[in-house]
Amino acid sequence: MSTVADLLRRPEAKDTVLKTVQLDGQVVLKIMQHCDGALPNVVTGQLLGLDVGQTMEVTDCFPFPSVEEDLESASGQNYQQEFLRCLREVNVDNNTVGWYQSSTLGAYQTQEMIETFISYHDSIKKCVCIVYDPQKSQRGQVSLCAVRLKESFIDLFKEQKLTGKDLREAGVSWKDVFVEIPIKIHNSSLAQALIADLNPAAGATTGDLERLNLGNAAYLTKNMDNLIECMDDLLAEQQKVSMYHRNVARQQQQMAAWLQKRKQENIARRAAGEEALPEEDPALFKPIPEPAALDQYLVTNQIASYCDMLGAAAEKGMAKLYMVQGLQKAVH
Repeated sequence: MSTVADLLRRPEAKDTVLKTVQLDGQVVLKIMQHCDGALPNVVTGQLLGLDVGQTMEVTDCFPFPSVEEDLESASGQNYQQEFLRCLREVNVDNNTVGWYQSSTLGAYQTQEMIETFISYHDSIKKCVCIVYDPQKSQRGQVSLCAVRLKESFIDLFKEQKLTGKDLREAGVSWKDVFVEIPIKIHNSSLAQALIADLNPAAGATTGDLERLNLGNAAYLTKNMDNLIECMDDLLAEQQKVSMYHRNVARQQQQMAAWLQKRKQENIARRAAGEEALPEEDPALFKPIPEPAALDQYLVTNQIASYCDMLGAAAEKGMAKLYMVQGLQKAVH
């Protein structure tokens, strides 16, 4: 944990690249408790901490009220400001550095998340989002990741240059939308001493037993269903692009036919001694707008995420099967 003296001694760096997100242990526990208790609903909360060079230190967090609570409370819109004011009065970290949210089987790459990042970016240049997946964590491994938008994509989004041509010219592919930042868990010395004092004798825990569970059918089936839905969405986006190219080709044919007809009319008018008509009429054929490629990029990101989860689950499942096979041979 950085002290005030350390911060004062550090030279100011305006364009420092964020390389690590440091989470306090209590922040991880609060996020897990909030997201696990709200299943199957998606919940969000505020991250508080300090930007220290290449590290974003997250020292505290608090949950946002649900939609139902917001509607019932007259001061729901001022909840965040009131909570930060209360933290400031008791001398607790109240500097906003981002937000956290829950996800369902890794589904978080949405346009709503991008818009939230853009709204934070004006005031918090290194804003991060902590994504926690309760369903994946129930399988024996904490699913926690820190993501942020790539700077090149932020500039394009603010300028609304999201067509395929604009993204290709800027060199931004579907992999360049979100950037995952490594997470480091930090605990104070007193917390580590308490954990060491309370740590029971070594033995099998619930998480260890979950990791040995051979029942992957439901998890794989759900991921396959989600993957099929994403493939349908990707097909729909590709149909939009195909329709755009067909419309452009049809318009070009109409323009060529109109131009040929106008040239013949002008030849006849010149032969009759009349003034020729203009051969370019911009109001007649308006350019067809190219569809934005953002949705296609997001769907491709989500497909890649599902494929990675399926590959990891299959790899672990095969390892478990080989281990069980070895145990059976050893027993018999």
